[in-house]
Amino acid sequence: MAFFRPRVSREAEVRHHADHEVGEGLPALLDKAREAERALRQAQATATNPSELRAAGLAYDRALTEALRAAEAAKRAALGVKAYDDRIRRRKGVATPRGAMWTAEVDRLRTLREEHRLTGIARVPHPTPAAG
Repeated sequence: MAFFRPRVSREAEVRHHADHEVGEGLPALLDKAREAERALRQAQATATNPSELRAAGLAYDRALTEALRAAEAAKRAALGVKAYDDRIRRRKGVATPRGAMWTAEVDRLRTLREEHRLTGIARVPHPTPAAG
């Protein structure tokens, strides 16, 4: 007696395809993040006013966040379509060299973004009302 069991769900196939599409844009997003970092470093070197430094820092943060999301999508796509439904397949996928490479890339981008959020975004001082 044979039982039919679908290999993967339709939702997993759709999510895998969407993640693959988003992951393909990672190189362009990394270039965008490098350009935003270059603009931030240029603004820091010229000692512009705090609001311009903050705007450059926030632009770099947005670029890093977009690159991180694309890297996470590429990681999920690299783990395979079965990893969307099965936790064991996901763990096995992370243990492969390709999965480990994507995990390291995601961790690197996440660390870079969090470090930037802690130290790289300039704070704009707000005027305090005069005591009177």
